[in-house]
Amino acid sequence: MAMNNPYQAYQQNSVSTASPGELTLMLYNGCLKFIRQATKALEQSNIEEKNTNLIKAQKIITELMITLNMDLDISKNMIIMYEYLNHRLIEANTKNDKEILKEVEGHVTEFRDTWKQVIQNARKQQYGQGGQA
Repeated sequence: MAMNNPYQAYQQNSVSTASPGELTLMLYNGCLKFIRQATKALEQSNIEEKNTNLIKAQKIITELMITLNMDLDISKNMIIMYEYLNHRLIEANTKNDKEILKEVEGHVTEFRDTWKQVIQNARKQQYGQGGQA
């Protein structure tokens, strides 16, 4: 009988209890993780691992596109950026180009950091400054 992996249980619980905003943050973090793993694999000439990780990053970008509320003007701008990032990931994969990966990583990091700030500001509004009574 196999023991449950406590880390895996924690991850599953984190995802199932996360707010939509926190899930988006997790997607950005996952995308960054896979881009970094692809970059490392490319440096080690492990083309199969690079390809696998870039496909995972592309799937995350696609998920971010699917979850956009297209009734909002900002979503119309974001989908253009996500399509661009997806195209660049494909290009980086076919050309084995670390510079493109660096560019995409920079954009995703910017989106992630901005989104993190949005979540923090929303929490401050919801719970007040520092949660003090």
